[in-house]
Amino acid sequence: MASLRATTLSLNPPRSGKTLSPLPQTRSLTSFKFPIPSPTKSPKLAASPNRHTITASLFSNNKQTSSDSRSSKVQEMYVYEINERDRGSPVYLRLSQKEVNSLGDLVPLTNKVYHGNLEKRLGITAGICVLVQHVPERGGDRYEAIYSFYFGDYGHISVQGPYLTYEDTYLAVTGGSGVFAGVYGTVKLQQIVYPFKIFYTFYLQGIPDLPRELLGKPVPPSPTVEPTPAAKAAEPHAAVKNFTN
Repeated sequence: MASLRATTLSLNPPRSGKTLSPLPQTRSLTSFKFPIPSPTKSPKLAASPNRHTITASLFSNNKQTSSDSRSSKVQEMYVYEINERDRGSPVYLRLSQKEVNSLGDLVPLTNKVYHGNLEKRLGITAGICVLVQHVPERGGDRYEAIYSFYFGDYGHISVQGPYLTYEDTYLAVTGGSGVFAGVYGTVKLQQIVYPFKIFYTFYLQGIPDLPRELLGKPVPPSPTVEPTPAAKAAEPHAAVKNFTN
């Protein structure tokens, strides 16, 4: 058996004709100068807003309640409505086409209005009544009434509510103009002789004090009451200025 020759491994690198270039030299860290920031004054904080200018209205639990600035004082005014049969009123429109007064019949109306003392002409009424129910056992009818009282330069009052031909009723005062602007309240309708004489007591609220010309004690209602001749003739001293006719 042929003997094996041990080969010797050389640890020396093989020689070649080329020379390896040395590693590049690195610069020393000491050659770099890092700028050191100079100490500066700390920035001033912005002045805090004035506490008094901060409002918490968005987060407030306080509720602002709107109050009605109108007067709640009740003023009484007395008026007579008298049908003198010279205005073609009332007109009965029998829309139901029935012989007996029935639902849906209409009654336009306009009558003269006098002061409660019957010494001064105030104006007129104008409006319409819608028949709601015929009440034979009471000998009359129930209407829903919508009409106004006109008082010349003083303005007007509008009312709405039940109009019964056989007993007294209360209607709502729904508004007005002139000295009655912003008015509310109620009015008592007292039948004296239907449909010729009616006495009204107004309970008015929400307005300044009424002119003295519209106030005063009334003549007690009765079937025999009549305006004075001067008031009927609407003489200047017995009628409000520019009374509505």
